[in-house]
Amino acid sequence: MSEDLSFEQVVRENQAMVFRTLYRLTGTREHLEDLAQEVFLRLYKALPNFRGESLVTTYIYRIAVNVAQNEWKRRKRSDRPLISISEETSMWEDRLEHPDRNAEQMMEQDEFRLCVEEQLQELSGVERTVLILYHQEERSYEQIALALSMPIGTIRTHLHRGRKKLRERLQVTERRVQCEMKS
Repeated sequence: MSEDLSFEQVVRENQAMVFRTLYRLTGTREHLEDLAQEVFLRLYKALPNFRGESLVTTYIYRIAVNVAQNEWKRRKRSDRPLISISEETSMWEDRLEHPDRNAEQMMEQDEFRLCVEEQLQELSGVERTVLILYHQEERSYEQIALALSMPIGTIRTHLHRGRKKLRERLQVTERRVQCEMKS
């Protein structure tokens, strides 16, 4: 890392991305600040060994993914259910996306978003990570490959498989909802 780029600057410039990525990877706000702190602590400890062969953001993504994977393992050990992306403590007004839409449309969109988040949590860790980095964080194949230390072809395979599994799971869920509505 260059001399003119301080650790404080790196934290300031990347904290929103770290929080957003961790939130999307873990699907919950629980322990989010602790996880982000862990990311930056690991970054701080690793900076002396950073060779500058990749972008600092790529390095940070790799650390964030590792921290999220550790969180997944911790959750499995404690057998705690995953919490949905909808936050009950946030204000209702914050959840309204556009005043022109009616309540039914907003509820349908919220239910769909919740369903997608739930189904994302059912994918393998690598498929979920690749989907989130590509679609939600808008990272390129190359950036994801660097962050995950995988070949680009492998990233494309995980992205394809993850999309397919997610699509299939959403279709099954949709059919189940339609059957429930009929009965």
